[in-house]
Amino acid sequence: MTAYQDYKPLTFHDVVPRFRDGSDTPRAYLERCLETIARREPVVKAFTAINEKGAREAADASTARWKAGQPLSPIDGMPVAIKDLLETKDMPTEMGCEAFRGNFPKRDNAAVWALRQAGALILAKTVTAEMGGSHPGATTNPFDPARTPGGSSSGSAAAVGANMVPAAIGTQVGGSIIRPAAYCGNFALKPSQGGLNRGERQATSMSTHGPHAGCLEDMWQVAIEIARRAGGDRGSVGLMGPSAPPAAAKPERLIVLETEGWSIVDDATKAGFEAVLEQLRRAGVALIRRADHKWVDSLERSVADGRAICNSVTSWENRWYQRGIVDQNPDGVSARAKATLAKAEAMMPDDYRVALLARQTAQATHAMLAPLADAAITLACPGPAPLWSGDVPGQPLAPRPTGDFVFNAPSSMLFAPVVTVPLMSVGGMPVGVQVMGQQGEDARMTALARWLATAVKPIFG
Repeated sequence: MTAYQDYKPLTFHDVVPRFRDGSDTPRAYLERCLETIARREPVVKAFTAINEKGAREAADASTARWKAGQPLSPIDGMPVAIKDLLETKDMPTEMGCEAFRGNFPKRDNAAVWALRQAGALILAKTVTAEMGGSHPGATTNPFDPARTPGGSSSGSAAAVGANMVPAAIGTQVGGSIIRPAAYCGNFALKPSQGGLNRGERQATSMSTHGPHAGCLEDMWQVAIEIARRAGGDRGSVGLMGPSAPPAAAKPERLIVLETEGWSIVDDATKAGFEAVLEQLRRAGVALIRRADHKWVDSLERSVADGRAICNSVTSWENRWYQRGIVDQNPDGVSARAKATLAKAEAMMPDDYRVALLARQTAQATHAMLAPLADAAITLACPGPAPLWSGDVPGQPLAPRPTGDFVFNAPSSMLFAPVVTVPLMSVGGMPVGVQVMGQQGEDARMTALARWLATAVKPIFG
């Protein structure tokens, strides 16, 4: 286990020149990843399946393409891990749920198909919280095994944080990409709603796919290679932007969002975030808070119940699907998931309509702020990853064992793109900072995040 302050992430884009001149190969890169997996996986427990044979065959094919000067894309040969909610033709898709034990559709999700078309090596499936909810799997935080890696993209975040792969695909409905990325020291993109084709995973109106990576260059390249081949969701134009990572762009004005999460942030995390903001001020970036402008205060008020709104929308949309699973296999679903289902089944159609109206109002309010600032900046999590050793028999179930998604709910309900940047640590553990833009500004947020990553000195605490 590496101390976070000394952590150097695994990257891919910077080895590509060595593939071109023959001093390194995708097969050799893969073998280095497999060595790290052998060393770290027994503690981190990020994976549900690893296809070493298939990855080696794909790496050899990629090596031949680079040698011939004919790579399929800049990520040709990149080992990528896939969250175990997404179908893969060569590994089971069990969704972290006993009811799906042995489920093996033998087909690829749209994003997985696109990655293969780009030459990426689909190396492994990563642990997900049960059915993408809050019941955790076995994965531990790569910087402290006593702590959660976050969820529901637990294994994806931890695999990248542990340097076992340079990139992994996660999914988010409320906070399942950004929060685990923040806890595990990743860069990550939660795209604009519909930005990356979800394939079979389009049951809920706020779910998205997004990449975790050790650097912004790899994060963007994975996302754009998927979008160039598979596009976005049905009815969506999908993620658009340059074929190479956007150049760093300094913001002139940033909205500082507190959200409903500010009241639960510990003093050390607040101090670290304020130190980040002070660096931005010294760099000449104007910061606008709710006390400075009525529009910002309106946005804060519109997302003040973000957790409840996200929970209501998603619970209602999932209830029939999950009821069918419980009816078919009542012993194959956790007590935590059943409790969530019970709350959903207590809802009436008007409860869902009220949540949709609140979401729509918040989106309209956010759109009105577009001329006010380049983006919003806020914490990506309310502090370091919580300690988690499991539920205690005879005690009530922990309400949020994978951490609180309070800082992620706003971007989810706003359908807004977010990039999280590992700019802080608290108690030696990573804490992310996120920038959020208007819908469709994925490339712009990546450019702003790239500037932040170079202009702001990380705050270690």
